[in-house]
Amino acid sequence: MARPDGRTENVDRLQKMLKNTEENMNEAQEYLAEHGEELAPAQAEAIREKNERRRANIDQLQGEIEEERRLEL
Repeated sequence: MARPDGRTENVDRLQKMLKNTEENMNEAQEYLAEHGEELAPAQAEAIREKNERRRANIDQLQGEIEEERRLEL
């Protein structure tokens, strides 16, 4: 028997990934705000760069969620 299309499961999985990424980004921003002066400049820059990648990933995940929802119809 053919397996039903798991679009709803995909949306749920993508939403969890999105939420986790947003939480990680916010935690990193808070950490920088509280401890940024204690970090070596390279460490602080590494956190900023990681957050830039997280922002790009968030945009991508949002697009994937929209696409999966369109395909559900």
